[in-house]
Amino acid sequence: MAAVAFIDLLNGPTLGFLSLLTLGPTFASVSGSVRRTALVGGIALALSVPLAAYNHMLGRTQNYVILTTIVAITGASMLASRLRIERERELANVRLVAEAAQRVLLRPVPRQAGNMRIALSYTSAAAEAQIGGDLYEVATTPQGVRLLIGDVQGKGLDAVETAAWVLGAFREAAYDKEELPAVADQMETSIIRHLSGEKFVTAILAEVRHDTVSLINWGHPAPLVLRRDGTVHVAEPPEEAVPIGLTTFEQTRPKPYEVPFADGDQILFYTDGVIEARDGGGAFYPLGERTGLLRSEDPQAALECLRADLLQHVGGPLEDDAAMLLLRR
Repeated sequence: MAAVAFIDLLNGPTLGFLSLLTLGPTFASVSGSVRRTALVGGIALALSVPLAAYNHMLGRTQNYVILTTIVAITGASMLASRLRIERERELANVRLVAEAAQRVLLRPVPRQAGNMRIALSYTSAAAEAQIGGDLYEVATTPQGVRLLIGDVQGKGLDAVETAAWVLGAFREAAYDKEELPAVADQMETSIIRHLSGEKFVTAILAEVRHDTVSLINWGHPAPLVLRRDGTVHVAEPPEEAVPIGLTTFEQTRPKPYEVPFADGDQILFYTDGVIEARDGGGAFYPLGERTGLLRSEDPQAALECLRADLLQHVGGPLEDDAAMLLLRR
């Protein structure tokens, strides 16, 4: 408004810029309170009087129209400011609920379990969201450390609801069953009852015992095993299996397999949001070529470095949720 007054004085009384004073209360409603918007509108009215006298407009119909316009826009801006503040309060409450849901659904994983150190990275595709269709869990049971990582088909609240169901099935079965295949069977039975239509879930169920990792893979990207000597290989299952929800036939059910896991070794679990992330030219993220970033002494710092490299490769927000779970023995 000061700029409008200065320009008006600079150009002389021939050109009137009084109507531009309405920009004051208009912009005030964007970030200010109702009282502040009203105050700015009052300042606009106060400025319009000497400027009208300078432009020889006092007592003219045009000046009354301008004053009425300032009053009307100030009133509308006050209403807009009140509505904005109410929406901000509602959004703040929704975020509190979302944070509570995140703590229940995706609980913080333990940073150490037995003789292993664990690191986690989760990036939601939605900038406003903290949870999505990717899921993970680590449970220390009498049978050993068991973990789950998965990806629910679809996005939005439906995917979050299905992810909650999958995690609930794992948390119950992981402690009840002694053998890993029994855990997988109970999970499948529970999850399939919940899934409807063409929904499905890709997942890896793992159990760490002694110097091996037992894996059951439902059509999920195979984890990477990083040996202490620097070699890297993909822990592919002996037979391909379909995701949970598509296991109609017995022969499609996944079979457990074991991978050596000695002192100093690492194993990286991840969802397809990592390997399917593309740069501006459409090239996929070369995860296998970036494993050197995981050699840091601190596993969490190493995983954060890998996540930063992933985001730099994409050059913007991810199109799909991306979860990574790193185990170091």
